[in-house]
Amino acid sequence: MSQKDEFHNVDDASDGLFRELASGVTTRIFSGEQAMLSVVTLAPHAQGTLHHHPEEQWGVLLDGSAIRVQGDEEIPVKKGDFWRTPGNVPHTMRAGPDGARVLDIFSPPRPEYRKAGSGFGTT
Repeated sequence: MSQKDEFHNVDDASDGLFRELASGVTTRIFSGEQAMLSVVTLAPHAQGTLHHHPEEQWGVLLDGSAIRVQGDEEIPVKKGDFWRTPGNVPHTMRAGPDGARVLDIFSPPRPEYRKAGSGFGTT
């Protein structure tokens, strides 16, 4: 494998493994051996499904605004904010009026995200 295959661009909509998570919520997934990145795009006011999984997850709000639902709290986030979600903590995201784009980082990689499909997996 060429080293060029290991380089990606967060703004290249054709790069990565595409997955539709919910209505108005899509992602492009990049999987490694020990970690996985997911570039999630949320349409204005779109919301994911409350779900949980055993993998630890970090998120960074790249663009827009949103409400991060984590456990029993709703926390407003703005561009540049980042957060950690421990494994098995219920969570989702609700985009603001201009939508949102989030970089999620999972460790270890989520097995259900290694293939194209739809949905969040574990709920």
